[in-house]
Amino acid sequence: MLVSTQLYQAQLNDTPYYLGSQGKSDSSIDDKTITNGFEQNYEVEFKYLLPWGAVKDHGLKGAFMPQRDVHFASPKESGVSSITFTPQYSSRELDVNSDVEKATAFEIGLDWDNRDSTRNTTKGSHTSLDVTVGAENWGSDSPWVTWEFQNSHFFSLGPLADIFDQQVVALDFYTADTPTWKDCETSDCGRPPEQLQNRLGGLYRLRSYTSGRYHGRSAIHYSAEYRMLPDWQPLGDIPVINYYDLPWWQWVVFAEAGNVADEYNLSDLHTDLKWSVGGAVRFQVEGIVVRAEIARASDDQTFRVMINQPF
Repeated sequence: MLVSTQLYQAQLNDTPYYLGSQGKSDSSIDDKTITNGFEQNYEVEFKYLLPWGAVKDHGLKGAFMPQRDVHFASPKESGVSSITFTPQYSSRELDVNSDVEKATAFEIGLDWDNRDSTRNTTKGSHTSLDVTVGAENWGSDSPWVTWEFQNSHFFSLGPLADIFDQQVVALDFYTADTPTWKDCETSDCGRPPEQLQNRLGGLYRLRSYTSGRYHGRSAIHYSAEYRMLPDWQPLGDIPVINYYDLPWWQWVVFAEAGNVADEYNLSDLHTDLKWSVGGAVRFQVEGIVVRAEIARASDDQTFRVMINQPF
């Protein structure tokens, strides 16, 4: 059993929010609310490692090995499988709204990490299914339920002459729904607050947009990346930087498409898909992947620096 926690609190000033219909699929990028916001998110994750695959062969060490031998088999034979239980509290208070959006929720997840490396994946897959149940006030409000499914696959193309030491095609699929979603005008709402609705935009999906640019009952998202490790590695010759362990750097080009809807309907979700294209440079610095990327869509663009691969 592994236990971890994430505690987040922020005061955001003059920040763009896409509230209500401003976050719908057919909304305009210019239709937004600029205001101050106070946000909180606290969660504790309890992860039970199933005695399968790498954990069966190597014990706890199997979950933290930087490189693993994987093959496309069942979770019992390959990768690291786990069950997670995550109680969490979230709230958002905006100057333009006197109400505080808040919720206490409990998430249960199944995860099969069948990648050969979490930092520089060349082959394998990663699959997760999460179900979250929450409410603003338990016992007095209609609880809401969301589910999320994500699947990633990685394919090695090998080296390319003296140009690239490694080439990898990475593909990711994500979809989510809120089956308790109701018409608030005729019944009690079974909806999470907007900051917990299924969202696109931000660090991982439709990266050309700010976090939560699109939100609603359901979402779908596709992502493809072409990752290259150049044979040319000048980082070890740069003063100061060469004090750090920088075993590789990676060039990436990517394309994404996704959408949100107020019904889980594949036709609606694939109508007028939003898209992003971009490029990134990523480094492993002392065991941590740092990524700097720029992404562009037809109506917005974003540059950001963050840690970890997006998937």
